[in-house]
Parts: sequence; C-alpha cells; structure tokens
Amino acid sequence: MRYSLLAAALAVAMSSTSFAASAAESQELAELKAALAELQAKVIELEERTDAQSDVNLDAAAQLDKLNNNSTKVDTKGGIKVTSADGKFEANLGGRIHFDTYTFDRDIVDVTGGNEFRRARLTLSGKVPMGWEYKLEQDFAAGTNLDGLRDAFLAKSALGGKFYIGHFKPYRSMEELTSSNEILMMERPFSSATGLFNGRQFQQGVGYQRNGENYTAAFTTFNTRAAPTARNEGIGWSGRVTYAPINNDNNTLHFGGWASSENLNKGSSSASASVSYAGRRGPSQTIATTAAASGDSVTAYGLEAAGSFGPLFFQGEYVNATFGAPLGRDQDVNSWYLQGSWIVNGGHKAYKPATAIFASPKYVDKGIWELTARYDTIENKDIVNREANSLILGVNYYINANVRFMFNYTQGENKVNADETGQYAARMQIGW
Repeated sequence: MRYSLLAAALAVAMSSTSFAASAAESQELAELKAALAELQAKVIELEERTDAQSDVNLDAAAQLDKLNNNSTKVDTKGGIKVTSADGKFEANLGGRIHFDTYTFDRDIVDVTGGNEFRRARLTLSGKVPMGWEYKLEQDFAAGTNLDGLRDAFLAKSALGGKFYIGHFKPYRSMEELTSSNEILMMERPFSSATGLFNGRQFQQGVGYQRNGENYTAAFTTFNTRAAPTARNEGIGWSGRVTYAPINNDNNTLHFGGWASSENLNKGSSSASASVSYAGRRGPSQTIATTAAASGDSVTAYGLEAAGSFGPLFFQGEYVNATFGAPLGRDQDVNSWYLQGSWIVNGGHKAYKPATAIFASPKYVDKGIWELTARYDTIENKDIVNREANSLILGVNYYINANVRFMFNYTQGENKVNADETGQYAARMQIGW
C-alpha cells in the first residue's frame, strides 16, 4: 500500500513537472513569435523608408541633371574652360611665361648678357555657334597693342578640313610651326623665322588645313604684312604636306615638304635672312636681303624628316631659298639643321597628327630629364664667306606637365668676321 501511494505521488509530480515545462515552453515560443513579428514589422518599415528615399534620390538626381544641363560649366583642368549650357559657346583661357637668363663668352663682337621675359602671353580661344572657332593671343613681352599680337583668327571646319581667316603663321618649316612651349631648344633654327623668315613669323591671310591619321596637307595665301606693320600690296603663299608611314604609341617616322613665296610690292618692307648665331641677344649676321617694294620675291623650298623611337628623337630640315635682287643676280641661300634628344629616365615625344609636329614628352608621375643637341648652318652661295653656324648642347627638365627648366650652351661661328662667340642660357617656363 505504501509503495502504491509512493508511485502515485511520483506520477503526480512528474505530470506536474511536464505540465509546467510545457507551459514554460509555450510561453517562450509565444514571446519568440512576438519578437519575430515585431522584427518583421521593423524590416517592412525600413524597406518602405528605403524605397521612399530611393524615389527622393532619383528625383534629386533628375533635378541635378536638369540643373547641370541648364547651367554654364566651368573646368579648371590645365587652364580655365567655360562652356555654355547648350554647348554652343566655349571660352578657354591659357597662357605662358618664359623667363630667360643668359651670359656670353665674348670673342670679337661686343655683347651684353642679362635676363628678360622672352614670352608673357595670354591666350583666349574657343568656339561660337554654327561651328566657328576663334583664337586671340597677346604677348606682353613683345609690346603692347598690335606689337604683341600673335594668333588672331576665326576658323571653320569645311570640305574635310579647316579654314583659317586672320593673323597666324604660314604653313612652312616644321620647327616654326612647333609651339614655343614644345620646341627642343630655347630658340628655333635658322630655317625658321629665327633666320630665313626674319621678322615675318605671323602674317595676315587665309589658310586651309586637312589631315588624316598619318598625313596633312595645308595651304596659305597671305599679305606680306604682320599686325603692327603698315598696309602694303605684297602677297605671298605657302604650302606644306606631310606623311608618317610609321605612327604608333612608341614609334613615329615623319617626312614632309613645304614651299613658300613672298612677292614684295608697293609698301612692302625689305625681306631678309638674318641670324643670331650665338643665341638670342647675341651677335647677328645678315645673310641675304630682297629690297623693299622692289617687285622681287623670296622663294623657299624645304624638306623635313623626323622620328621618335622610344626615348630617342631626331628632326632635321633642308631649305633652299632664293632672294630676288633688282640689280645683279639673285642670291641663293641654303640652310639645314639636325637636332635630337634622349629622354634619360624614360619617356617618349608624342606626335601630333593633326599638325604633323612633335610635342614635349608626356608627363606621368615623375620629372623628366632630356638631353638635347643641334647643329645649325646657313650660307649665301653667291657671296663668299657669307655663312654662319651654331652648335647647341642642352638639357631640359620637365618638373610636371606645366613647368619646364631649360639650359643651352651655344657655340656660334660667323664666317664673315671670324667671330666665335659662345652663350650660356637658361629658361624658366610655365604654360597652362
């Protein structure tokens, strides 16, 4: 009997425990379900908020795009560029400063060293509606008003190329057409406006240029008048064609030819070939001259060859020019140069197929060192010993894409008076 009571008690106790455990589990399950339901409600609320915010973001983005599309755009990368909301008007403000210092190793001719602003330019360029482009450039180092006027023209693409109307360089001499920001030496060779076309760098006229991936063809007809000179009836023309049989990212081979004729007439100034054979501000020598308003002409024919292969670069031109004379025989002048460079720490001089000239090495993330050399000569074949030569050794250091330092040593030679003046020159250059 006692065992029966004990068994019954145990059974009751176990039943009570199972019931309590079951009740506790039910309570916990209910609480868990409640927590899950609350969490699900919060998730739904967050999703609704996210969708609402996305709609707001899309609306804001649409409003921002609309605002941008109806606002003037300003870009300051490498200069200042302003573009109208409709993209039909554009203005770019650029400039350059070249500050030179030089001293001379005197020989026979008395010269004076010193320093000067070789160039101090502001350039405004861009486009206006109906596809017209413009450029206006003033060099304050060359004078005020028209004395310092450089490029000043309108341009319009047509017939597969581009027409130019105004004040610009005639298409002649590869190195003459290279920007002063990108020329290899501090001064251009004798076959350019630094020699053969002395004082005749920019002319007023009409030009046309066409180009493809590996060729260019250009022609200019112009008045023999630069902006600051008096009106005259002289007229000239020039043309240049080029071809690059090799042109890829690392290698370029260029060939070209050009011709120029300047017919002097009423009111024209004299046309001469005059060179500073020991560098700028150094001693000079006149090689040949066609007298003002003589009715005679100056004609020139040039051949070009250049190449850029990895870090190595070379460029050369040969020119034959004839200076007409009203009395006596015409004078034939020959000029040629060969120049080259080696980029010491790696780099490559890029080719500009649109204008068929070479640019400065492309700056990436380090300074670029470039060793340079040039031999330059000019000679009047009809006057004994009317000849000048120069040998230039130099180094260029490109700090970044905008700043360059240059150093040139020039050893000049004048066969007329046997002068052999030398020049040490340095330049600080910035362009934007």
